[in-house]
Amino acid sequence: MKSILIAMLSTAAAVLGGCDEPAPWAKLANVPPEAQGPANPRAQNVTWNEAAGAFEIGGKALKAGRLWTFDGSTEGFVLAGGFVLPAAPTGLAVRNVDFDPMLRSPKGLELDGDRYSLVLVRLTRHRPGAAWDGAIFYSTANHGESGDFRSKPVEGAAPGVNETVVLVYDMAHPKKGGADWTNSLIDSLRIDTDDQAGGTFTIHQIAVTENPGPAALGVTPPAPVEVKDEAKAKDELPEAPKT
Repeated sequence: MKSILIAMLSTAAAVLGGCDEPAPWAKLANVPPEAQGPANPRAQNVTWNEAAGAFEIGGKALKAGRLWTFDGSTEGFVLAGGFVLPAAPTGLAVRNVDFDPMLRSPKGLELDGDRYSLVLVRLTRHRPGAAWDGAIFYSTANHGESGDFRSKPVEGAAPGVNETVVLVYDMAHPKKGGADWTNSLIDSLRIDTDDQAGGTFTIHQIAVTENPGPAALGVTPPAPVEVKDEAKAKDELPEAPKT
């Protein structure tokens, strides 16, 4: 009897000990984010002032229409094709697990695109996927996300491993979309980091700010695709017959 009682107590202890282990399906969600702060910053015109809590150019703060700092929260950002968690001590830990992951802001931003046309994303790239993308998309009341309304960073593109950069998107001079941003209320944002799975990032801040212009940013605005195509089409029109 004594041996049977000892065996029963041992079994009960093992069961109770197993209660401390998370269920297999819960382990992925409970993976702690990488506790890494900004490292190896790239020299850029746009910088983050930690004491002031603002992005700056030449020591002058850029007025923000929206600023996310991810202090213990994802602040409504979600990742299609991966997952996001609050990073330690602050920031957004991003893990891309599928092809073409897409990071989306909350909807209903109601940002005046004419006043706020500079999007800034400060991030550290910890592990790369197969290829860097860096495209930004947006939606308004008149259209959703589309390849016709997108851009790429004019500064800060293709960060290296363990490099911290500020991705600078001049939405007054986008790759595609013309003046749509500046003529619209912006409802939401989408940011693509890597094209492939496997990349990990810490996003420290995202802001949509007033735009000081290409000269202050130290860049040359890209020629709009639509204007180039229109000029090409005019060049290809046959000349009118002479009378």
